[in-house]
Amino acid sequence: MSKAFDRYSSVIFMVIGIFFVVESQKISESAYGSNVGPDMFPTILGAVLVLLSLRLFYETFKYVNEQKGKEELDYKRFFIILISAILYASFIETLGFILTTFLFLLVSFIAMDKKNILKSIVIAACFSGGVYYLFVEVLEGSLPGFPTWF
Repeated sequence: MSKAFDRYSSVIFMVIGIFFVVESQKISESAYGSNVGPDMFPTILGAVLVLLSLRLFYETFKYVNEQKGKEELDYKRFFIILISAILYASFIETLGFILTTFLFLLVSFIAMDKKNILKSIVIAACFSGGVYYLFVEVLEGSLPGFPTWF
């Protein structure tokens, strides 16, 4: 991207992250049957977004020169990931967290880089299983694991 775009987007993402953190403090701190409250993930995600936007803003000062040519946008990849994100949100309750997260990540990774399919499968499987284990077993939260018919 360009230096100006990266700077503006980092500021916008930082404001969104701060908004997430502030608004997540208004959510109740406990949930039925879970030691992890519904306020935890928005708070963590907001903090991560703020930190990453600060990093992006810092990185813009290291840019050597700005490319003069106009970069062509890749609408095909964008719509593949957008549709897969919509399907992910639609089917997470029905198919469970592990399966839908694995499929979403796999489709997204393949849309970005078709060369390393085996590597994409391993990363998607490890991430979806790891996050499920961390949230359900370690933090004692609740997520839909696998579908009931599985």
